Amino acid sequence: MADTTPAGSLDALFEGYRRFREATWPELQRKFETLAKGQSPKTMVIGCSDSRVDPQQILGAAPGELFVLRNVAALVPPYTPDHSHHGASAALEFAVRVLGVSRIVVLAHAGCGGVNALFDGAPPEASDFVVPWMETASRARKAVDPALEGAARSRAAEEACVGVTIENLMTFPWVRERVESGALGLTGMHFGVADGCLRCRDDRGFWADVPTE
Repeated sequence: MADTTPAGSLDALFEGYRRFREATWPELQRKFETLAKGQSPKTMVIGCSDSRVDPQQILGAAPGELFVLRNVAALVPPYTPDHSHHGASAALEFAVRVLGVSRIVVLAHAGCGGVNALFDGAPPEASDFVVPWMETASRARKAVDPALEGAARSRAAEEACVGVTIENLMTFPWVRERVESGALGLTGMHFGVADGCLRCRDDRGFWADVPTE
C-alpha cells in the first residue's frame, strides 16, 4: 500500500526524480541543454489541473514544444485589465505577445470536477474559490440540452465550457487581432479519460473524434 503521509509523498517524488535521471535524462540531456538557452513553443495548451490529464503526454509532445497553463476546468476569464491577480491572463499574454505562439488549444476532459461543480454544485469545502472561479463559465449552462443525462450530459457540459473559454479568449484584443489576421488559431479538445479518445472542435463549434491513424 502506498504511503500517503506527507513524508511518504515526498519520498515518492524523490524516487520519481531518480527514475527520471536514470532513464530519461540521458536521452534528453542535449535537448535540455539547448532549451536552457530559451524556449520557442508554437502551441499553448490551456488544460485542467486534474492529475489524470497531462497535455504533454496526451499530445505526445517533447519538452519545449508546449506552453501549458493548467487550472480548474481549463478556464480563461474574459479580458479585464485591472490590478487584480490574473494568473490565467498573465500566462496567455506571455504566450501570445512574448512567445508568439500560433495555436492555442483548450483541452477539457471527461469527469471534470470543476464542470461538475458548475452544473451540480461544489462540495462545501470548495466554496471559497472554486465556486466563483467556475461562475466565469456560467453561460455554459444555457448551452447544454436539459434533456441530456449521465455521461452525455457531462460531456456536453465539458464541451460547452470549452466554447466559453474560446469566446473569452476572443475578448483579449491582441488575441482577436491575431486570430482575425490568421496568425493565431484557437482549437478546443476533449480527452476521454477512460477510453483515451480525443475529440476536436472545429471553427463552427462542431465536435468530432480525432483519427488515430
